[in-house]
Amino acid sequence: MPIMDTENSNISRAEEVKVLANEAFKAHKYAQAIDLYTQAIALNGQNAVYWANRAFAHIKLEEYGSAIQDASKAVEVDPKYSKGYYRRGAAYLSMGKFKDALKDFQQVKKISPNDPDATRKLKECEKAVMKLKFEEAIAVPDSQRHSVADSIDYHSIGTGPSSSSVPTEVAVAAVAVAVVAAVMMIVGTTLATVVAIMVVVLVVLGARWWGSCSGVFHEGQIRDLDVEPQYSGARIDEDVVTLDFVKKMMDDFKNQKCLHKRYAYQIVLQTREMLQALPSLVDINVPDGNHFTVCGDVHGQFYDLLNIFELNGLPSDENPYLFNGDFVDRGSFSVEVILTLFAFKCMSPSAIYLARGNHESKGMNKIYGFEGEVRSKLSEKFVELFAEVFCCLPLAHVINEKVFVVHGGLFSVDGVKLSEIRAIDRFCEPPEEGLMCELLWSDPQPYPGRGPSKRGVGLAFGGDVTKRFLQENNLDLVVRSHEVKDEGYEIEHDGKLITVFSAPNYCDQMGNKGAFIRFEAPDLKPNIVTFSAVPHPDVKPMAYANNFLRMFS
Repeated sequence: MPIMDTENSNISRAEEVKVLANEAFKAHKYAQAIDLYTQAIALNGQNAVYWANRAFAHIKLEEYGSAIQDASKAVEVDPKYSKGYYRRGAAYLSMGKFKDALKDFQQVKKISPNDPDATRKLKECEKAVMKLKFEEAIAVPDSQRHSVADSIDYHSIGTGPSSSSVPTEVAVAAVAVAVVAAVMMIVGTTLATVVAIMVVVLVVLGARWWGSCSGVFHEGQIRDLDVEPQYSGARIDEDVVTLDFVKKMMDDFKNQKCLHKRYAYQIVLQTREMLQALPSLVDINVPDGNHFTVCGDVHGQFYDLLNIFELNGLPSDENPYLFNGDFVDRGSFSVEVILTLFAFKCMSPSAIYLARGNHESKGMNKIYGFEGEVRSKLSEKFVELFAEVFCCLPLAHVINEKVFVVHGGLFSVDGVKLSEIRAIDRFCEPPEEGLMCELLWSDPQPYPGRGPSKRGVGLAFGGDVTKRFLQENNLDLVVRSHEVKDEGYEIEHDGKLITVFSAPNYCDQMGNKGAFIRFEAPDLKPNIVTFSAVPHPDVKPMAYANNFLRMFS
């Protein structure tokens, strides 16, 4: 067949495959769509649409590193193809790289100046970058930052009559207004009025800044923490979190009622005390004849969490759980999830173990909804408090010296010992490289060796890497989470690695099952239980997320 005919045949076949890929995408079968777009690219790699479409499918699977690579190839093939810049900008945005996203959306606007959608997204991106710059400008240096948790004594709040004290900034504002009035009476000019208003604003902001820098939790800020007589929700008696309290709290949450802030403070602060005392790698002992359950990502899907407890029983010393990170974000009931898990931890520390995921971090929470949800349901102070507590979460667990459980995966180098993981200084925001980063972000790959991360953070590691790590540490199995799976789990690397994901129908659109793993001692053979999503109130995922990100959801 002549070369021209072969090329035309390939182009025609590529279009047919693209149609199939588009159908898979519309059916939310994103992995299948990626495979089909890959086939189309193999037939005709000079079509920018194929690259951009595959980038979009990668975004849906949270594979932002791969999405950026594909979108970059799309604009390389056709520099005037606006969707290439659009997809790359969306991927940068999802990684919190607002400045890089802004450059791409500026290019989209340049190519399509009359596109109202491009104009709207560019404006939102500009707002996000301006906000980021402002936050960087007013950020308190680490050397001057004080712990929010250390400034709160829940024992002294919520038990007496409401405080009549006035917040510092209000008192200062009153003095400032008095001074301003005197100035205006003396000078009586428009300029004096403008200067006076500026004085009031600056003095009040200064007072607020001083309070935040000092970490002081003023009495005026806790006036709303007294438990009102008419409050009918769950109550903690004598500072002891009981099973009856947790059950009542979960029932209230199920009916979309709130927990009083006084009790929310106690739960979060008590959990922090327990987590602080733990090493970065926690050893778990399951006696012979007993069982232990490992759950993966929950991502704010509170009603599916309740379903796990219905299927497998509530956490207790006889029915212990490990929740393997990513408790929050995306799902719009993250506050209910985290308070429930923390409350069980307060009730009985050995009934529930908690590991850090990549979403237990400021950067992720700011983008994917938890920060906005906490601010809406609790307060700004809780945003700072949760950020501190998340830094206390352990990074990994080992069950009976045989099963290594971590949120993300393994490492960029061989020879990492459990003692090194145990010694990691985890009390910080996750770094962008190193052991801690890789524990939270890495993913398995089906072929040997190591490769770049499809997420753009961490790395991909093969079965040979898993095998060596297990041999070097005398372990039998790696259990990790971090990735949505159609059946709620996946067994890889010759049976030596299991991914478990416990958020069914993730984000109300993936159609996947959820799963958890029950281990029976002494053999610790994994028994995997799958389950489907249950109904929840009509609050969409990402309801509290960054406004710009919701535009792409």
